[in-house]
Amino acid sequence: MRIGELASRTGVSERSLRYYEEQGLLTSGRTPGGHRDFPDGAVDRVIRIQELYAAGLHSSRIARILPCMRDNDGGPSMNATPALVAELTTERDRIDRTVNDLLRSRDVLEQVISTAADEAAPAGPADKERSRR
Repeated sequence: MRIGELASRTGVSERSLRYYEEQGLLTSGRTPGGHRDFPDGAVDRVIRIQELYAAGLHSSRIARILPCMRDNDGGPSMNATPALVAELTTERDRIDRTVNDLLRSRDVLEQVISTAADEAAPAGPADKERSRR
């Protein structure tokens, strides 16, 4: 498939797809006219790259991880080294800390929202009677 179709099917810009190719994250063949020709599996690969970027990984680390990840075509093309496993463990721990920080922030916001909603609630008949006294 051509780069425009890949961009359309993944929601990723053509510019980003070219960058992925420059970084060795994505490969394509060439048509006789010199246009990029991506295999159907490139859609899954681009989605996986996007997921790894969303997790906070940078392109050089993604380039080292991708060959170890299972694709739709079967198995990984190489096994992860102990050093890569250690790096990935560190990344997972960083993501866990970020998730926990976000959950704590959400809890604080929930408390503020709850308190503000209670204070802003219209007074009921019993509350009005008490305020007259």
